[in-house]
Amino acid sequence: MTEHAPLILDVAGTTLNADDRRRLAHPLTGGVILFARNWENRAQLLQLTSSIKAVRDDLLICVDHEGGRVQRFRTDGFTHLPPMRALGEMWMDDGKGAKAVPGSGALRATNAATAAGYVLGTELRACGVDFSFTPVLDLDWGESGVIGDRSFHRDPRVVALLAKSLMHGLLQAGMANCGKHFPGHGFVKADSHTEVPVDKRSLKAILADDAAPYPWLSSTLTSVMPAHVIYPKVDNRPAGFSQRWLQDILRREMRFDGAIFSDDLSMEGARRLDGQVVSYTDAAVAALEAGCDLVLLCNQSVGDGKAVDELITGLDNARNQGRWQPSVDSESRRLALLPETLPQAWDELMYQPAYLQALDLLP
Repeated sequence: MTEHAPLILDVAGTTLNADDRRRLAHPLTGGVILFARNWENRAQLLQLTSSIKAVRDDLLICVDHEGGRVQRFRTDGFTHLPPMRALGEMWMDDGKGAKAVPGSGALRATNAATAAGYVLGTELRACGVDFSFTPVLDLDWGESGVIGDRSFHRDPRVVALLAKSLMHGLLQAGMANCGKHFPGHGFVKADSHTEVPVDKRSLKAILADDAAPYPWLSSTLTSVMPAHVIYPKVDNRPAGFSQRWLQDILRREMRFDGAIFSDDLSMEGARRLDGQVVSYTDAAVAALEAGCDLVLLCNQSVGDGKAVDELITGLDNARNQGRWQPSVDSESRRLALLPETLPQAWDELMYQPAYLQALDLLP
């Protein structure tokens, strides 16, 4: 038995099979990430999340549910949330002519961002989902196709304040948050799902711009996900596998004390370390040794799920061989992401004044 459950895994379908239950019951498994393939309707999703909690009630049930094009559940009553760029555009809109009021757009946008966070959090929690990997803190440089309209704005100050407002809404819904992708994925064109992006800027330039929201939000962020991007003037490894980025800069200099998730270990940007193609186990060990508390492996349970079983066994063996040490602090950070309040039932939510007002405030 271990005191640290770092693995966030996925499940194959809309119900749990015997292999899913076996993997989720393993003491190294700390949570589940859901995808659109795990969705049919709200009743099915609630049944799925209930069955996950029946295996272990401390499992963190996660999803990528940001709004815009990254929203896994879109039917059966789920609100279609706007892309975050829409909130940035609202920030810039103070009206026109004699009716223009300087700063009014910014105030409307922060209110709308809080509303978006509240709607997002309450709808997910009503279906048994604990946590969403949001908000995106990457800057909108206009270059990155994978980030694009997922970003609030080009200005890190606007990004920080809109993200803080959205996180306020999540907090009202009883949900933690995750700033991503540290220290910034918006400058590079390459998509780390299929390539290994390289950002050749200096540390000074990155800290002054893309990474600026992180220290500004250090008292608000509950978790962070680093980018599978290499910043060679800082470290030759991607940020999610770099002690320099995670321990020296994020933990010590920026004084961040929340959970750090690796991004998906099956992405191309995670498969190559020091110029070599590595196994999922080696990638997981490298991420944990660099300073990640939790590591994700996504979309590998489909089919025979061999890669998932290999990772569980491999990480177990790596621990026994002393290649990584379980962390009580990491486990505490994982448990801190679990909601502390009971969710509102969906039918009750539909009549709740705060929820109805939030819907009216969305752009």
